[in-house]
Amino acid sequence: MSVIHKTTMRPTKLELLTPWLPRQPWYVGAGREPELSRVGGFRLDDPQGAVGIEFMVVRDDSGDRPVWYHLPLSYRAAPLGGAEQALIGTSEHGVLGRRWVYDGTHDPVLVAQLFALLQGRAEPQMQSVSDTPDPSVTVQAADVPDAVGAASVTNGPDGTRLAVAEGRLTLDVTRVLEPAGQAPEAQGHVTAAWQLPDGGEGRGVFAVLT
Repeated sequence: MSVIHKTTMRPTKLELLTPWLPRQPWYVGAGREPELSRVGGFRLDDPQGAVGIEFMVVRDDSGDRPVWYHLPLSYRAAPLGGAEQALIGTSEHGVLGRRWVYDGTHDPVLVAQLFALLQGRAEPQMQSVSDTPDPSVTVQAADVPDAVGAASVTNGPDGTRLAVAEGRLTLDVTRVLEPAGQAPEAQGHVTAAWQLPDGGEGRGVFAVLT
C-alpha cells in the first residue's frame, strides 16, 4: 500500500535532479541548467513495502519552450549494492530519515513492478494520495513471463532500454515526453498524463514493450 507522508525532504527531489539531469544522454537542454517543476506522475507499490517507486514527470523551463521528462525514481533506506552509477543523491526525509534516491531503471524492484504493471498484476497509484488507485494511467497488458530476470540497461539519446529474459524482451522507457504522443504497435505499453502550462492535460507514452 502506498503511504504518502506529508513532510519535507532536504534536499528536495527537484534539488537533487537539477544537477543530475544535464548529465544524462537524453537531456535536450545542453549547455544550460534546468529549471524544474513537478507536473505529474504516478506510483507503484513494492509488495515488500520497503522501496518507494515513483514515475515522476518534470517540466524544464530553461529553454525556448517547455520540455517534459519522465523520471522513474526509487527510494531506499539503504544503498542499493552495485548501483552506484544510478544514485541520484541522498535526502533527509522528515519521517523516514535518510533516503537513497536512484534512477529507478537500475533498481530491480522498480523494474519488476513495471513489468508487473504490464502483466496486469500491479495497479498504478496516485502520486500524492495514500492507497488510492490512479485511473488516468492506461496499460495495454502484455504476455510477459512472471520471472523476467535481471535487466540490462542502456541509456542513449532516445531514452532508456531495458533488456530482460536474456534479451528476448525489451522495454523502451520514454524520457522526453510528447504531450500528444501516440502509442505505437507493440506487445504492451503504459501511457499517463501530466499538466501543461496552460492548465490543460498532456498525455503520452511512458514505456513500450517490444
